[in-house]
Parts: sequence; C-alpha cells; structure tokens
Amino acid sequence: MEDQQPGAGDLMADDDRAVAGDPDGTGTGQPEMPVGKAARSSKSIGVQPDSPDIGESPTESAETSEPVTLVPHRPAGRRLKIAAVVASVVFVGAGAFAGAMVQPYLVERALVQTKLDIARTAVDAITTLWTYSPDDMNTLADRASRYLGGDFAEDYRRYIDAIVEPNKQAQVTNTTEVVGAAVETVTPTVAPSEATAIVYTNSVATSPVTKNIPSLRYLSYRLTVQRDGTQWLITRMSTITSFDLTPQL
Repeated sequence: MEDQQPGAGDLMADDDRAVAGDPDGTGTGQPEMPVGKAARSSKSIGVQPDSPDIGESPTESAETSEPVTLVPHRPAGRRLKIAAVVASVVFVGAGAFAGAMVQPYLVERALVQTKLDIARTAVDAITTLWTYSPDDMNTLADRASRYLGGDFAEDYRRYIDAIVEPNKQAQVTNTTEVVGAAVETVTPTVAPSEATAIVYTNSVATSPVTKNIPSLRYLSYRLTVQRDGTQWLITRMSTITSFDLTPQL
C-alpha cells in the first residue's frame, strides 16, 4: 500500500489543534515527534559512570607493568653440535656423489664433440684435396696445406706439383663429393690427441681429350689425424677401396 503524504491543509489543521489543546506546549496532549528507536532508547539511559581514559589501552598498561627479564646466553649443546656436523657431512657427501655422477656425462659429451670436429675436418680436407680445375690447379697445394701436417704435407705437395702440367694440358677437371664419414678411433679417450677416420667419396673427372666422357670412381680413404692446438691435421692417408665406374665405349 503506497504511502500518502498529508496535504498542506492537513498539516495546518493539526498544528492549530495542537496549539488549542495545549497553548503552553507543556501538556501531555501534544503528539510526540517521531525520533526513531535510537533516540527513544537514549532517553531511558541514565548518565554513565566515568569510563577510563580512551588513550590508555589494557594492553599498553600490561606491557609497561611487566618487568624485562634478561636470559643469559646458552652455548649450543652437544646434540646440536653433533647434528650440525652430521648435516655438513651429508651435504659434502651429496655434492661429491653428484660430481661423480656428472663427470662421466661431461667426458662423454666432450668426446662426442671431438668426434664431430674430426669428421668435419676430414670431409672438408678430402673435398679440397681432390677437387680442382685447370684454372686453380696451380694453387691447389696451397689451399690444401691448411688441412695437412707432418711429412704428409710435403708428400702431397710433391704429388700435386708432378701432375699440375699434365692435367693443365689435358684440361682435366676433377670434382670429389664426400658421401659418408666416420671416426674410427680416438686416443686417448680423455683429451684425445690422435684419431683415425674413414671417408667415402664419389669422384668425377672430365677432359676434352676423352671427349668429356666422365670418369666415375668410388674411393674410400683412411685418414690419420693429429691435434695441433685447436685444429686437426691429416698426417697420413691411405686408400681403402677404389672402384672405377667409367662407362666403356
């Protein structure tokens, strides 16, 4: 049900009746002004006794009243010392065990990386040693020298010097492609200084003398390499297999 606000005329009539009934305003016939529950209850509450000062809390007074007690320093007991020693021993033992477990893994990882370096060197060396044309035949020995060491470097240079002129006259072009490589041995296992590798190649040679009919050969080599600083140098090379696949006309 909606609340209905009294009209202005009604309010005036009520005021007139109130004044007429109790002109001094002290009689009991005047209706009380609605003030709500909180205001009504406050009238019935008497004067409260003085309360303690709000600024002082019970906690603060309790804290200030308690005396400060100093506890003398106690050295660590025997059991605590033993526990600390045992914990230290366990920690050191765990570290040693972890190191012992990691060491073989690191050695194996280094060995794998070394074999990869040897295989890459072998592939690059064989490709350079046996790939040439009439235009760059004169500089072949110099290009190959970066991969060679020991007496083999001198032997290879003498061999190339001997075939430079005949190959230039015949306009021989030789191209070698490595089709496979593998590291055969590595010594010693830790920080190796010498290794052997096997390289498999396909070689194609052409010359106007043979009407540019390609000479096809399948060759495999065994290389002995030695470490020289950060490089691996070929100190020996021997032919394992040689198949001539040149078509016969």
